[in-house]
Amino acid sequence: MTVLRPAQPTDAGAVGAILSAFIDGTDWMPRIHTRAEDLSFAGYMIEQGWVTVAEKAGQVCAFSALNGPEVHSLYVAEGAQGQGIGANLLADMQEATDHLTLWTFQANTGAQRFYLRHGFTEAERTDGARNDEGLPDIRYDWHKDKS
Repeated sequence: MTVLRPAQPTDAGAVGAILSAFIDGTDWMPRIHTRAEDLSFAGYMIEQGWVTVAEKAGQVCAFSALNGPEVHSLYVAEGAQGQGIGANLLADMQEATDHLTLWTFQANTGAQRFYLRHGFTEAERTDGARNDEGLPDIRYDWHKDKS
């Protein structure tokens, strides 16, 4: 069983490790920050109250970060993918608001399929000039169905 809960400061190591593993395991993603900086950023997001973690068998296996209506992060550890954990984290965010927005890289076709399956629509594409990685990206929006 997967449990969702607000992240605690002691979760920063697990959250940072999940983020670092994605970067290190994705051939098109440049490493522009050290693993220590990933950990520090995880701690910052947790300190801001943005992060929800998913635990399975007592281990953090995924996290999301929501800053107002902006989905800042949604990452699932490689060994936990394909089990509905990301969908659970996203549904938790969708239940909390009427509107969400997020950015994903154009190279991240798996994320694009995931968000489209969960009711997001493409709103904008850019050449990546406004993100730290310099990679072309896509903004997606979601609005709660009011019918």
